Amino acid sequence: MTIKELLPIGSIVWLKGAKKPLMIFGVRQQNMDNNVEYDYIGVLYPEGNMGVNSQFMFNHGDIEKVVFRGYEDESRIEFLNKLDAYYTMLENANSDNKQ
Repeated sequence: MTIKELLPIGSIVWLKGAKKPLMIFGVRQQNMDNNVEYDYIGVLYPEGNMGVNSQFMFNHGDIEKVVFRGYEDESRIEFLNKLDAYYTMLENANSDNKQ
């Protein structure tokens, strides 16, 4: 998936096999324990953030259903453009280092 396809924060999603929906509160998050990067971080809906143990990282492919799409405006578009440029720069730097 591309950066520009990321769901906005505030989106409510059901993950495959889940018992409760999650609300997305962050995108492109890194798990500091294993350095794995995920598309999203979310919390149980409707409870919200109840601490680190109630936050779940997941990828777009884990989503079974989008229940509600979060708010989008010009600032989000600008953010996604900057995020896309950042990851493009990283990819280019990594490919230059491999040559």
